[in-house]
Amino acid sequence: MTNALINIAYLLASALFIFGLKGLSHPRTAVRGNLLGASGMLIAILVTLLDRQILSFELIIAGIIIGGAIGAILAAKIQMTAMPQLVALFNGFGGAASVLVAGAALVERLLQVEGVGGAVATDFTVATAASGLIGGVTFFGSLVAFAKLQELVSGNPVLFRGQHALNALLGVSAVGLAAGLVMKPEATVLYWVLVGVAALLGILTAIPIGGADMPVVISLLNSYSGLAAASTGFVLNNNMLIIAGSLVGASGLILTQIMCKAMNRSLANVLFGGFGAEAVAGGPSADSVYAGKVKGGSAEEIAMVLDNARRVVFVPGYGMAVSQAQHSVQALGALLESRGTTVEYAVHPVAGRMPGHMNVLLAEADVPYEALKEMDEINPYFSMTDVSIVIGANDVVNPLARTDPASVIAGMPILDVDKSRTVVVIKRSLSPGFAGIPNPLFAAENTLMFFADGKKAVNDLIQAVKELG
Repeated sequence: MTNALINIAYLLASALFIFGLKGLSHPRTAVRGNLLGASGMLIAILVTLLDRQILSFELIIAGIIIGGAIGAILAAKIQMTAMPQLVALFNGFGGAASVLVAGAALVERLLQVEGVGGAVATDFTVATAASGLIGGVTFFGSLVAFAKLQELVSGNPVLFRGQHALNALLGVSAVGLAAGLVMKPEATVLYWVLVGVAALLGILTAIPIGGADMPVVISLLNSYSGLAAASTGFVLNNNMLIIAGSLVGASGLILTQIMCKAMNRSLANVLFGGFGAEAVAGGPSADSVYAGKVKGGSAEEIAMVLDNARRVVFVPGYGMAVSQAQHSVQALGALLESRGTTVEYAVHPVAGRMPGHMNVLLAEADVPYEALKEMDEINPYFSMTDVSIVIGANDVVNPLARTDPASVIAGMPILDVDKSRTVVVIKRSLSPGFAGIPNPLFAAENTLMFFADGKKAVNDLIQAVKELG
């Protein structure tokens, strides 16, 4: 294929990527967006395979078969609760691919210029160094995020004395190694040392980040993987890789900004604040908040409250994902609607462990898109809501964000469920959320606590509502 045809095909693939991202901005068009993006990637892969630079179709086909089989098994077997850590792992693989491809391209370029006595271009070595640095941080940072989300290690922030100074030293060292590689590209050992320093930097910048900030971390690592891919595109002089990597990098940064805004925190605070560590716990104790104030309710009592409700709002959280209660929630919602109740679902931007986590779970359970309400959309109506049912959510409904300027979540936009006439909170216990602080909502006058597994609790409510006739 000529360069003109290749670039035209790449341009078409890029347009499909852009329309795909546009489609992913709303649940109703998300499936179409996925198909458009996948079509663009298929075109890009086929065109690249037809490029004369391809040396071994056998190895590529073998890689496609093996990778496709692994992907198909993961798609069929992965639980929805494990989707965040899978996304983190995918981000890491993108970074690792960039590191290996850029390293191989450096060796190949040195062999080419050695035969003709030429020199390696500066723009090539700058892009190679950027690929190694960003890709190394992405891969090993993503491994830490995966391990935390999979609970292979503690999800709490890991802090130690001199941590920021060590990270700064590693950052300066990485820049120095990158500069050395640009000035002396034939010293390929500098590239792999740079990757090693980047790996350590990725680990040390990820371990201080707690579980509450995982949605932001996943978005940021996604952006990093895109930037690493774009850098590798410059290494390979591949326009498609540059465009695709830039789209991923930019969209990841935009999503990261949205997540930070939803938590009323800066990106620097997320990366360096140690949110959720013991050091930040200094507010009211759980005993002072809960002692003698928490009211428990049975399925039968809550069913009677629901029987008189004209408007009910479900507020899903990570507890719903853990218990796989989304189908039961949909069934309870449908039952209430059949009795003339208006039912909606309030979704906080950072509920769960990745952006859109709750939306995906509810969509999987066939909850109508129109019933899903964003925070700004639903908050003005909580005061007119008869019953809000909170399922496994904690920090995103904690009124301390509004009432206590000294709280670690002060100023964080929350769902104003406490303004509802009655609040039903389904949780296993009074354990705190990722922020590590008690929630006065659980002890409020208008709150009934239903202590149980999320799925079992909702199924008990369905049975109790049916028994009321």
